[in-house]
Amino acid sequence: MLETLGLYPQWYVPVIGSAWVMGIIGTIHVLASHTSVGASWLFALIETKAVRENKPELMDYIKKYGLFLLVFSYIIGSITGPGIWYSVTVASPRGISGLIHNFVWVWATEWVFFFVEVIGVYALVYLIGKVDRRTHLKLTWSFAVASWATMILIVPILSFMMWPGNERWYETGSTLDAAFNLNYFAHLGVRTAFMFAIAGAVGGILAATMKNREVRVEITRFLSKMGLAGLFLGVVMWMWYVQTLPENARIIMETQMGPKYGKFLGGVLLAVLLYFLWTAWKPLQLRQGAAVAMTLVIGLFGLWPEERSRESIRKPYVAGQYIYSNQLISRDVPGKGVRSDLPLIESSGVLATHLFVPDELRKITPENQLRAGEFLTKTLCANCHGIEPDAVLRPLPALFGHSDEPRMIKAYLDGALYHGKVPYMPRLPLPEQEREAMAAYIASLSGGLSPLALAVHEPRTEGAH
Repeated sequence: MLETLGLYPQWYVPVIGSAWVMGIIGTIHVLASHTSVGASWLFALIETKAVRENKPELMDYIKKYGLFLLVFSYIIGSITGPGIWYSVTVASPRGISGLIHNFVWVWATEWVFFFVEVIGVYALVYLIGKVDRRTHLKLTWSFAVASWATMILIVPILSFMMWPGNERWYETGSTLDAAFNLNYFAHLGVRTAFMFAIAGAVGGILAATMKNREVRVEITRFLSKMGLAGLFLGVVMWMWYVQTLPENARIIMETQMGPKYGKFLGGVLLAVLLYFLWTAWKPLQLRQGAAVAMTLVIGLFGLWPEERSRESIRKPYVAGQYIYSNQLISRDVPGKGVRSDLPLIESSGVLATHLFVPDELRKITPENQLRAGEFLTKTLCANCHGIEPDAVLRPLPALFGHSDEPRMIKAYLDGALYHGKVPYMPRLPLPEQEREAMAAYIASLSGGLSPLALAVHEPRTEGAH
């Protein structure tokens, strides 16, 4: 019996692609979750100040921000969290399976802390003024520690998606080798810095509504200091983070992400810096509209490009530098009993070994070549590329200059992709006929030629196949 690939049916989202679906949901979730973690430390620090300096009026701000947090972070976060799980499960089933097999107990522990965090924010808001101040302060610090613990436990998983950090993991398969890798602490520092900055920006939305002028000035300046500290820490941690990246990520940063987003993100950082300096200098001039605008600037023009860049620079992998973005396993992992898919693809192809291929496409003929090429293209390319010429996400026809010449496209499949010479593209050692079918289909996206004219070679008789 022929060996089979462990691939699942392809979830294809026209025009925007499945990656953008995951990215949009994930960005909203990161904005909500990081605001929550940053706000928890903001609460703990402000309440410590309120208890030490006997300023109970500061608790009014914590209560107001806490109620806002319940809606902004915990309701939105509770919706987008499962949304991430649903979308990544159908878009990247082998990727999420690889992460679960490495980090199931880490994830379980993170959920315990998240449970404590959710109970903590409800108790914190409800019990203000109902228990003595020191008891409430202990509760607030417990909430802060539990919130940050969720980040401490999630970052190892996110860092492993970039790479294990060392070759040892491939042999041991150890969770500790995967979790506390070269990239971990720098990544944690970047996210911790962001949580301070975003909590300071969102906090301004509530600070601007405080009626007590002294409280408003004190809180606004505290938020400014928190935001500035987050910016400074973020720049330092980012410089460290870049040094911990694998070679393929650095190449993508230097050739694609840097020229595309470098100046833009620099402008966003400058705008955020000026905002926090302004609110520290003129706290009473802060208005809700300005705080909302800065939150949107950080979310739309800071967080979205940053998250998209992080997702892009780990290409062609989706996890551990052994699972390609198109779900193929690129190397053996003895520590996990995982074997590479590439030898099987090279010897037998995808159509003969993929469980979910329609029977009529198992064998390529001149009549079904375009349909076979469509199946192969969507299976092997659609997780990173839009198939339509006007797709939002890296339109595949544009990669070939919208060429309708199959021979030119096949030359790329024969050379760079077959031999894995492009650092940010998966290696695809497909058999000759499958490369022909893909080239014909991709050419048809820009050409409008007939199926026979699109064939890379002249149609052959059944016996010649």
